[in-house]
Parts: sequence; C-alpha cells; structure tokens
Amino acid sequence: MPMRNKQKKLEDLQHALKAGDKVIINPGIFGTIEGVDDDAFQVRIADKTRIRVLKSAVAGLQGEPAATENK
Repeated sequence: MPMRNKQKKLEDLQHALKAGDKVIINPGIFGTIEGVDDDAFQVRIADKTRIRVLKSAVAGLQGEPAATENK
C-alpha cells in the first residue's frame, strides 16, 4: 500500500506541473519547465539548452524532501 500511495502522489504531481516549475528529471538533472505537451515537458537545463522529456521522467520538484525519507 505505501508504494501505491507514493506512486499516486507522483502521478498527481506530474499532472499538476506547469511552465516555470523547477523540477528534477529522473537521472538527477535539474531544470525548469518551459512548455507542456500532451505526454511530455520541454525543460530548460541551461541558458540555451532545452530538452523534451516524458512526463513520467519527472522525479519531483526541486527543494522537496527525497521520496525515500521516513517520516
């Protein structure tokens, strides 16, 4: 059950993201969302560097506590 709750929270976060949000992409890349498509985000990772990533690649918002921390 805890894994299912964690997955649901992550899916809700991925659907709520918008341009300007600072995120962490799954391999540990920090970036800012520049655009939102149906199944992907355009993420700025440097001044003139933008990449397109699947929504499922977003691990979380920058500054949030790690998902593996115990509360």
